[in-house]
Amino acid sequence: MPPISAPPPEGFDELLRWLNENREQATEAYLDLRRGLVKIFIWNQCSDPEGLTDQVFDRVMRKLPSLRDVYEGNPRLYFYAVANNLIKEQRKLAKSQIPVDDIDIPIENSLVDEEPLEMRNECLEMCLQALDAEKRDLILSYYSKEKRDKFVHRAEMARRLGVSIGTLRVRMLRIRDKLEECIEHCLDEKMKNA
Repeated sequence: MPPISAPPPEGFDELLRWLNENREQATEAYLDLRRGLVKIFIWNQCSDPEGLTDQVFDRVMRKLPSLRDVYEGNPRLYFYAVANNLIKEQRKLAKSQIPVDDIDIPIENSLVDEEPLEMRNECLEMCLQALDAEKRDLILSYYSKEKRDKFVHRAEMARRLGVSIGTLRVRMLRIRDKLEECIEHCLDEKMKNA
Protein backbone atom coordinates (compact mmCIF):
# COMPACT_ATOMS: atom_id res chain seq x y z
CA MET A 1 0.00 0.00 0.00
CA PRO A 2 1.50 3.43 -0.93
CA PRO A 3 2.29 5.82 1.91
CA ILE A 4 -0.59 8.06 2.87
CA SER A 5 0.14 11.76 2.60
CA ALA A 6 -1.47 14.19 4.99
CA PRO A 7 -4.18 16.43 3.60
CA PRO A 8 -3.14 20.05 3.14
CA PRO A 9 -3.76 22.35 6.16
CA GLU A 10 -6.33 24.37 4.23
CA GLY A 11 -8.10 21.13 3.30
CA PHE A 12 -10.77 21.44 5.99
CA ASP A 13 -11.81 24.92 4.82
CA GLU A 14 -11.90 23.69 1.24
CA LEU A 15 -13.97 20.68 2.30
CA LEU A 16 -16.49 22.96 4.02
CA ARG A 17 -16.70 25.16 0.90
CA TRP A 18 -17.36 22.04 -1.19
CA LEU A 19 -20.25 21.09 1.10
CA ASN A 20 -21.74 24.60 0.98
CA GLU A 21 -20.45 28.09 0.17
CA ASN A 22 -22.19 29.45 3.28
CA ARG A 23 -19.85 28.69 6.21
CA GLU A 24 -22.67 28.17 8.74
CA GLN A 25 -24.62 25.84 6.47
CA ALA A 26 -21.40 24.04 5.56
CA THR A 27 -20.66 23.45 9.25
CA GLU A 28 -24.16 22.02 9.77
CA ALA A 29 -23.74 19.84 6.67
CA TYR A 30 -20.36 18.65 7.98
CA LEU A 31 -21.78 17.74 11.39
CA ASP A 32 -24.77 15.99 9.84
CA LEU A 33 -22.52 14.09 7.44
CA ARG A 34 -20.15 13.16 10.28
CA ARG A 35 -23.03 11.76 12.37
CA GLY A 36 -24.27 9.80 9.37
CA LEU A 37 -20.86 8.31 8.67
CA VAL A 38 -20.36 7.30 12.31
CA LYS A 39 -23.76 5.56 12.22
CA ILE A 40 -22.84 3.74 9.01
CA PHE A 41 -19.64 2.43 10.61
CA ILE A 42 -21.54 1.43 13.76
CA TRP A 43 -24.19 -0.40 11.72
CA ASN A 44 -21.43 -2.25 9.91
CA GLN A 45 -19.90 -3.24 13.26
CA CYS A 46 -16.60 -1.46 12.65
CA SER A 47 -14.35 -1.27 15.70
CA ASP A 48 -13.54 2.49 15.55
CA PRO A 49 -16.43 4.40 13.94
CA GLU A 50 -15.07 7.85 14.81
CA GLY A 51 -11.56 7.00 13.64
CA LEU A 52 -12.89 5.62 10.37
CA THR A 53 -15.01 8.74 9.93
CA ASP A 54 -11.86 10.83 10.35
CA GLN A 55 -10.19 8.68 7.70
CA VAL A 56 -13.07 9.33 5.29
CA PHE A 57 -12.66 13.09 5.72
CA ASP A 58 -8.87 12.84 5.41
CA ARG A 59 -9.14 10.84 2.18
CA VAL A 60 -11.67 13.22 0.68
CA MET A 61 -9.57 16.26 1.68
CA ARG A 62 -6.52 14.77 -0.07
CA LYS A 63 -8.54 14.18 -3.27
CA LEU A 64 -10.51 17.43 -3.10
CA PRO A 65 -8.20 19.69 -5.18
CA SER A 66 -8.67 17.50 -8.26
CA LEU A 67 -12.11 16.19 -7.32
CA ARG A 68 -13.87 19.52 -6.96
CA ASP A 69 -13.58 20.40 -10.65
CA VAL A 70 -14.73 17.06 -12.04
CA TYR A 71 -17.23 15.67 -9.52
CA GLU A 72 -20.88 16.34 -10.28
CA GLY A 73 -23.75 15.69 -7.92
CA ASN A 74 -24.22 15.65 -4.18
CA PRO A 75 -20.83 15.58 -2.37
CA ARG A 76 -22.39 13.43 0.38
CA LEU A 77 -22.57 10.52 -2.04
CA TYR A 78 -18.82 10.69 -2.57
CA PHE A 79 -18.24 10.54 1.20
CA TYR A 80 -20.52 7.50 1.45
CA ALA A 81 -18.60 5.78 -1.37
CA VAL A 82 -15.31 6.38 0.47
CA ALA A 83 -16.91 5.02 3.67
CA ASN A 84 -18.07 1.94 1.77
CA ASN A 85 -14.51 1.34 0.56
CA LEU A 86 -13.20 1.67 4.12
CA ILE A 87 -15.78 -0.85 5.35
CA LYS A 88 -14.60 -3.30 2.69
CA GLU A 89 -10.98 -2.70 3.77
CA GLN A 90 -11.93 -3.31 7.41
CA ARG A 91 -13.69 -6.57 6.57
CA LYS A 92 -10.72 -7.74 4.53
CA LEU A 93 -8.41 -6.88 7.43
CA ALA A 94 -10.68 -8.67 9.91
CA LYS A 95 -10.59 -11.84 7.81
CA SER A 96 -6.80 -11.87 7.93
CA GLN A 97 -6.73 -11.67 11.74
CA ILE A 98 -7.14 -14.57 14.13
CA PRO A 99 -10.11 -14.29 16.50
CA VAL A 100 -9.21 -14.47 20.19
CA ASP A 101 -12.74 -14.77 21.54
CA ASP A 102 -12.29 -18.36 22.70
CA ILE A 103 -8.93 -17.82 24.39
CA ASP A 104 -9.01 -17.47 28.16
CA ILE A 105 -6.77 -14.60 29.12
CA PRO A 106 -6.04 -14.31 32.83
CA ILE A 107 -7.07 -10.93 34.14
CA GLU A 108 -4.64 -9.46 36.61
CA ASN A 109 -5.94 -7.65 39.63
CA SER A 110 -5.73 -4.08 38.51
CA LEU A 111 -4.60 -1.34 40.83
CA VAL A 112 -7.21 0.88 39.21
CA ASP A 113 -9.97 -1.02 41.04
CA GLU A 114 -8.19 -0.81 44.37
CA GLU A 115 -6.74 2.68 44.55
CA PRO A 116 -8.87 5.52 45.77
CA LEU A 117 -10.08 7.94 43.15
CA GLU A 118 -8.42 10.75 45.06
CA MET A 119 -4.98 9.15 44.63
CA ARG A 120 -5.57 8.72 40.90
CA ASN A 121 -6.63 12.37 40.56
CA GLU A 122 -3.49 13.50 42.42
CA CYS A 123 -1.36 11.50 40.00
CA LEU A 124 -3.24 12.92 37.02
CA GLU A 125 -2.65 16.48 38.23
CA MET A 126 1.04 15.78 38.85
CA CYS A 127 1.47 14.17 35.42
CA LEU A 128 -0.36 16.99 33.65
CA GLN A 129 2.00 19.47 35.33
CA ALA A 130 4.98 17.38 34.18
CA LEU A 131 3.98 17.87 30.52
CA ASP A 132 5.33 20.90 28.72
CA ALA A 133 2.79 23.72 28.57
CA GLU A 134 2.00 23.26 24.86
CA LYS A 135 1.15 19.55 25.22
CA ARG A 136 -0.79 20.15 28.43
CA ASP A 137 -2.90 22.89 26.80
CA LEU A 138 -3.40 20.74 23.71
CA ILE A 139 -4.65 17.65 25.59
CA LEU A 140 -6.87 19.67 27.92
CA SER A 141 -8.38 21.53 24.98
CA TYR A 142 -8.88 18.31 22.98
CA TYR A 143 -10.95 16.72 25.74
CA SER A 144 -12.73 19.91 26.84
CA LYS A 145 -15.89 19.48 24.75
CA GLU A 146 -18.52 16.78 24.61
CA LYS A 147 -21.03 15.36 22.16
CA ARG A 148 -21.68 17.49 19.09
CA ASP A 149 -19.38 20.33 20.14
CA LYS A 150 -16.29 18.14 20.29
CA PHE A 151 -16.30 17.39 16.55
CA VAL A 152 -16.35 21.05 15.52
CA HIS A 153 -13.85 21.95 18.25
CA ARG A 154 -11.41 19.22 17.22
CA ALA A 155 -11.74 20.11 13.54
CA GLU A 156 -11.03 23.74 14.43
CA MET A 157 -8.00 22.66 16.51
CA ALA A 158 -6.66 20.66 13.56
CA ARG A 159 -7.20 23.61 11.23
CA ARG A 160 -5.39 25.99 13.62
CA LEU A 161 -2.47 23.58 13.92
CA GLY A 162 -2.36 23.03 10.17
CA VAL A 163 -2.79 19.26 10.42
CA SER A 164 -5.45 16.74 9.50
CA ILE A 165 -7.95 15.51 12.07
CA GLY A 166 -6.30 12.09 11.89
CA THR A 167 -2.88 13.59 12.64
CA LEU A 168 -4.36 15.47 15.58
CA ARG A 169 -5.85 12.21 16.91
CA VAL A 170 -2.44 10.53 16.68
CA ARG A 171 -0.80 13.41 18.57
CA MET A 172 -3.43 13.21 21.28
CA LEU A 173 -3.02 9.44 21.52
CA ARG A 174 0.73 9.84 22.05
CA ILE A 175 0.23 12.47 24.75
CA ARG A 176 -2.45 10.35 26.41
CA ASP A 177 -0.18 7.29 26.36
CA LYS A 178 2.56 9.28 28.12
CA LEU A 179 0.04 10.53 30.67
CA GLU A 180 -1.24 7.01 31.36
CA GLU A 181 2.30 5.71 31.77
CA CYS A 182 3.12 8.56 34.15
CA ILE A 183 -0.07 7.96 36.16
CA GLU A 184 0.65 4.24 36.50
CA HIS A 185 4.20 4.96 37.64
CA CYS A 186 2.91 7.52 40.13
CA LEU A 187 0.31 5.07 41.48
CA ASP A 188 2.96 2.36 41.83
CA GLU A 189 5.13 4.76 43.84
CA LYS A 190 2.22 5.81 46.02
CA MET A 191 1.28 2.16 46.69
CA LYS A 192 4.88 1.31 47.61
CA ASN A 193 5.02 4.22 50.04
CA ALA A 194 1.58 3.55 51.53
